[in-house]
Amino acid sequence: MKLKNLFVVALAAAVPALTMAKKPTKVAAETPVEAAAENDAEPVITEECVMNVSLFHESVKNKMFADAYEPWYEVYTTCPNANKSIYSDGSKIVEALFQATSDPAEKERLAKLAIEMQDKRIKYFGNDPKYPKAYILGEKGLAYIDFYGDTKMAEARECLRASVEGMGAASKIMVLVKLVDASYAVYKQNGNAEQFISDYELASNALAEQAGNANNKNAEIAGKQKDYVDNIFAISGAADCSKLDEIYDAAVKDNLTNLDMLTKIAKLYRRVRCTESDVYFAACEAAHKLQPTQESAAGCASMAAKKGDYEQAIAYYDQAIKLAMVEDELEDVADYQYNAAFYCYNNLKKYVEARKYALASIATLNGLGMNKGQGRCYIIIGMCYASTQLYPQDAKGRILNKTVYWAAVDKFVKAKQVDPSVEAQANEFISSYSKYYPTKEERFDLPNEFSGNTYYVGGWIGESTSIR
Repeated sequence: MKLKNLFVVALAAAVPALTMAKKPTKVAAETPVEAAAENDAEPVITEECVMNVSLFHESVKNKMFADAYEPWYEVYTTCPNANKSIYSDGSKIVEALFQATSDPAEKERLAKLAIEMQDKRIKYFGNDPKYPKAYILGEKGLAYIDFYGDTKMAEARECLRASVEGMGAASKIMVLVKLVDASYAVYKQNGNAEQFISDYELASNALAEQAGNANNKNAEIAGKQKDYVDNIFAISGAADCSKLDEIYDAAVKDNLTNLDMLTKIAKLYRRVRCTESDVYFAACEAAHKLQPTQESAAGCASMAAKKGDYEQAIAYYDQAIKLAMVEDELEDVADYQYNAAFYCYNNLKKYVEARKYALASIATLNGLGMNKGQGRCYIIIGMCYASTQLYPQDAKGRILNKTVYWAAVDKFVKAKQVDPSVEAQANEFISSYSKYYPTKEERFDLPNEFSGNTYYVGGWIGESTSIR
């Protein structure tokens, strides 16, 4: 007889008394996979169905998967709408039997069964609020990979993509990672870079959102997996700047008023370090006209620098700094401040302004508790000092001008102390500029200036240093 759902649940909870009932007839290994009934009538949930649900569930709990198969398959084929555990336990049963057999025909049967099971789950439980159709498609994509390996990556990728589109940042981490893996495998076969890039962006953005969620207990895992998919993308070849230009040149031109699209393209280019591309510049410039953001301002700064307009580049970086502060993206703030410092030193020879930006970047990184990145700023300051002539080019002035090298080397030493990543570069500069210190004879000729152990380097530098 047909049972109402509440009665089924109650009976399922009380089934230990039924465990002595007759077991269902064994299903032969060669039994073909049966498709779910396509008629409109719901399969009838009988007392025997409820009994068998209990039987296979208890066996799965005890990891007795071979014993669980017969009652599970009976329920799966006669009343697939009886309970969600048909599919959660069924996946474990089929996986265990698949791993246990070496018979190719049996492996193929079980693989087909694993895929069909997810389709049937969608039919009967696809409206489940916690595990909807989109979630189940992710399970189907994972099943393709687990049971077929590399032979059905296109099918896996299609399911995984649909799953992530539906679940977004609520997707399982493994679904996000395997989407990139499957898409990369397909890309290597068909060369469709646009599809691979799109899949990567979708998965990477979802992982970034999970990693940045302080309330997500798996945030650290998501962060590590994002590093993994980023690395896959980096080595794929799809991130080649010229290839990106082929894909996105028309997209930028067709979306000059679509801020979301322009911003996504600009972020992708910056992520893969293709910030010298004219397509990147065009996306940033168009986005900046619509609504200035730190991303668009930074892109416009790079564009201006490429054109040799360094004053304009720094003006854009000033905008990027302010906007990034509003967005609380302080690591980006530190980068923009450093970039401005570099252009002021290297291209404009504005050493006072260069030091100002470098010190600002150091302060930002200090606020974040980050040492890495500070070293390059101290090196910029040291180079500014070493490039400065504070005194006239007379006999006395030529000697006093050498004191800037003491101050410069102080900064190079500081650079490697706070940031070991720049140690080799700092040591090279120390070796180079220490050769130009005032000699003993020169200091002897100016006893009033070089009395004691310290010397005050005046002018805009305005720092005390030790006499060496």
